[in-house]
Amino acid sequence: MGNCFGSEEADAAAVKAMAHHAHARAAMARPGMVAPQPSAHAAMSSPGPGHPRKSPTPSAPATSSSSGGSGIGSNRSVAGAGSQAQASPSREGRILEAPNLRIFTFAELRAATRNFKSDTLLGEGGFGRVHKGWVDEKTMSPTRSGAGMPVAVKKLNPESLQGVQEWQTEVNFLGRLVHPNLVRLLGYCWEEKELLLVYEYMAKGNLEDHLLRNEPRKGGGASQPLSWSLRLRVAIDAARGLAFLHSSEKHVIYRDFKASNILLDTQFHAKLSDFGLAKDGPAGGSSHVTTRVMGTYGYAAPEYVSTGHLYVKSDVYGFGVVLLEMLTGLRALDTDRPAGQHNLVDWAKPHLADRRKLARLMDPRLEGQYSSRGAQRAAQLTLRCLAAEHTNRPSMKEVVTVLQEVDSMSRGAAGRSDGSVGSASPRPAARSGHGYGQSPRPGPGSERAGPRRPPIS
Repeated sequence: MGNCFGSEEADAAAVKAMAHHAHARAAMARPGMVAPQPSAHAAMSSPGPGHPRKSPTPSAPATSSSSGGSGIGSNRSVAGAGSQAQASPSREGRILEAPNLRIFTFAELRAATRNFKSDTLLGEGGFGRVHKGWVDEKTMSPTRSGAGMPVAVKKLNPESLQGVQEWQTEVNFLGRLVHPNLVRLLGYCWEEKELLLVYEYMAKGNLEDHLLRNEPRKGGGASQPLSWSLRLRVAIDAARGLAFLHSSEKHVIYRDFKASNILLDTQFHAKLSDFGLAKDGPAGGSSHVTTRVMGTYGYAAPEYVSTGHLYVKSDVYGFGVVLLEMLTGLRALDTDRPAGQHNLVDWAKPHLADRRKLARLMDPRLEGQYSSRGAQRAAQLTLRCLAAEHTNRPSMKEVVTVLQEVDSMSRGAAGRSDGSVGSASPRPAARSGHGYGQSPRPGPGSERAGPRRPPIS
């Protein structure tokens, strides 16, 4: 079947040809057989909503016409060898030999979303828009709104050349990786210029909207700030997802770990989404892969940003940034904060090891309802994840173990009515949005409001 996680030859012209002549390509190539390509250019995005990744020179996915079977746009699934699963050393996860996905027609997805009507819109980003749709749970055929199973349909903006590459990478990786803490990719559509992806619907949206937004959004339902126990649950789930990727045979590097890519279901169980930047890990005894720098400012590991050397533990740094956001309730980068506090890691990292300073650093919306010992242990773990040298960071398997210890410690403290640190008035309730790599457009002044914190000195 070829190497789905594969080749590294850049060809920008091929991307342009695919974007403008996708109908000619559809009969020849299967998305399950393509792979992302590198370039010498960096492509980093801002961490805030509505800031798509940008690449000065989009690079080309390679395609293969060697695979037989139905053409793109048929109602058959890409199965073949993918029906056989390869056992994974990680808990409850497995890797399929090839994507096993439903191939939707554009007409089906148009019907499922009521012609992509505005009231079905879940979010919008650089890739395009995400709409809520409805399909039959068994046949996956479109159904009327409210009947059957809800799905999230991500529709590529035809002008997004980088999006074509990320669309294909998403199929390659997420179409093959199966784990309770990875969002399920159900299928795709590739029909003329229309490229779409269909995911399981995650009703509570993304972590960023619950954790970092401070003002209600139009069209969203109000939600309370996440409690300490929920934050720990989300952190453990997300850590399990990364641990599975890192322990797989290919050592998959996620490359864009951030709060907006962590989706939540009705019970606040977390799953990783948006595999558009995922990368095959080092092979043949190498410690890293060299690639163009892509991701999101504030979350990318320093060694990756400065050298383009991507290590498995580069993901651990991004996890540490999100842990810090969970502790503080503050965004990784925010130029509206006072001078010296724009970069959360640079500002907060020196205070994590000091118990008294940590108390003033903690998210005031928690109102002191957390275990002091648990918070300190989580802060120590965050410091280790944010280590400047990748070799000094823990593995994600170890991160899962430590977070489970913190969770047990916090539950025990709650049972004993243990003392806790830090309290303040809660911030305004946040609105839940939806992820799948997209963010709703922010309203004026959103994300900035909140109670003042005592100064940390």
